[in-house]
Amino acid sequence: MSRYTIVELHGDGIARELSQSVHTVAEALPFELDFVPVDLSDQNREARGDVIYDETEAAMRRHGTSMKYPTATTRESPNRVIRERCNFAVIHRPVHTIPGIQTNFSKTIDLDIIRIATGGTYEDAGRRINRDTAVSIRTIERRPSVLAARFAFRLAQLRGTNVIATSKYTIQQATDGLFQEAARLVAQDYPATEFREELFDALLAGVIMRPERYGVIVCPNEYGDFLSDMAYGLIGSIGLGDSASYGFNESGEVSVAMFDPAGGTAPDIAGQNKANPTAVLMAMANMLRHIGEVPASKALRGAVLASIEAGEKTADIGGQLSLSAFTEVVIGRMKDALG
Repeated sequence: MSRYTIVELHGDGIARELSQSVHTVAEALPFELDFVPVDLSDQNREARGDVIYDETEAAMRRHGTSMKYPTATTRESPNRVIRERCNFAVIHRPVHTIPGIQTNFSKTIDLDIIRIATGGTYEDAGRRINRDTAVSIRTIERRPSVLAARFAFRLAQLRGTNVIATSKYTIQQATDGLFQEAARLVAQDYPATEFREELFDALLAGVIMRPERYGVIVCPNEYGDFLSDMAYGLIGSIGLGDSASYGFNESGEVSVAMFDPAGGTAPDIAGQNKANPTAVLMAMANMLRHIGEVPASKALRGAVLASIEAGEKTADIGGQLSLSAFTEVVIGRMKDALG
């Protein structure tokens, strides 16, 4: 039986319950997942300081693949610290319409949003230069721009869809211009893949009006953050989204990968078995694909979607199941798919 070591980054709020859902699914898989726990809860971070991040980085680099659960942002953002420590260059957020979930949007969304994991407006909190004026520095670097674009084109090849590079390049001509230049150069290596460039504000309107024109979208850091939250809203909830972060070696191959639900800690329902594990199970499916267990990845993803479409879902999306009951329903369908 195959065995894989997965670093498990525990957090706050509903994190423990999401972890239980993942472990229950893992026990039903036809291979072994050995979890290495790391306590990134707010309490432990306050007690241990930077030492806990040293241990987190060492474990993630040693084993290569991690699952992360929601963490509270108090003194610092653990997500940002981990991104910097592991040199994550690319964040991938798939956003797809899920049949069985009622939304305010009638069209079908099928997007993969690829964003640079660093730079943009997130590197500098800014400073006041007098009572009425503040300033911050915005950065774009070529290497993560190239890595994000290459990741986008490889994904588009697998999906058989297009790539759209987006930013405000007519206004931010130096920074966003550098990003677009990098994407344009990478596009030359993929002549069979349709490629176009769009201004970000026009793209937002385009995704809403004609979502079928968009497959893989690649963009700088903050644009991808804004776009993915909007797209999750179109499919019904930010809590339905999963995320993957990738760091690369000098050869451009993935060396560190982290998979997590895009939602927050939801302290108001923590410990009540009410949380929706859809996002964390979709993140788990993406992780299984990453480690090479493609049949299991497809079976888990299909089981989650089929359960929701059949009306077997949690209360936040119109169902009646608890977190644990939904997990068991998914496991039953997954086992059927795996034979």
